[in-house]
Amino acid sequence: MGERALPLPYVRRPASVPSDRPPLLLLLHGVGSNERSMIGLAQAFDPRAEVLAVRSPIALGPDAYAWFHVEFTPSGPVIDAAEAQAGWMLLARFIDEAVAAFGADPSRVYVGGFSQGGIMSLAGLLAHPARIAGALVMSGRLLPEVLPHAAPVEALRGKPLLVLHGVDDAKLGIHFARQARERLAPFALALEYHELPMGHEVRAEAVGLAARWLRARLDGAAAR
Repeated sequence: MGERALPLPYVRRPASVPSDRPPLLLLLHGVGSNERSMIGLAQAFDPRAEVLAVRSPIALGPDAYAWFHVEFTPSGPVIDAAEAQAGWMLLARFIDEAVAAFGADPSRVYVGGFSQGGIMSLAGLLAHPARIAGALVMSGRLLPEVLPHAAPVEALRGKPLLVLHGVDDAKLGIHFARQARERLAPFALALEYHELPMGHEVRAEAVGLAARWLRARLDGAAAR
């Protein structure tokens, strides 16, 4: 667990490049997992960033957590919408407190995750773009339930979003990524989209793309 009290447990990889106001990257795990599954990816990301792998709030079992309950049915995933909304609101609170705790730059907070973690990263960006500079979604989907809560288009225009998805994903099929790309078009996000030869998993190619995406964002912010 992290060394400073925040609304959710976390594991930290400190920034190794000195900065008065470092960028912050939150990594969110998938359903039924925990923060330790994501902290192993932290070393791939830019050393300028403080990286926090965050545990989601709902306990499903020993070392197994989620942002919301989900049932996979023949017609698609069915979620607890109230839990999901509480989740993206809690994520916003966590960001505020993490920025204060680590002296991070509030204009350079990025959120990313795998599966349900990616789902919540995208929901957080749509609902709270003032708090999130950009999001990366690995093998996730767009929750229709978040769209009524999305910020106005002008608040989202140009916000960086990276979507990575396996064409052989048997848990959340590639159609979810393609559907998200279409439904997000009206928000005018700066979307980078990749379909990869993999299933519902995190592979080195996906992590490499995510790391390069974040580095480019940080390089661009530093140049301004």
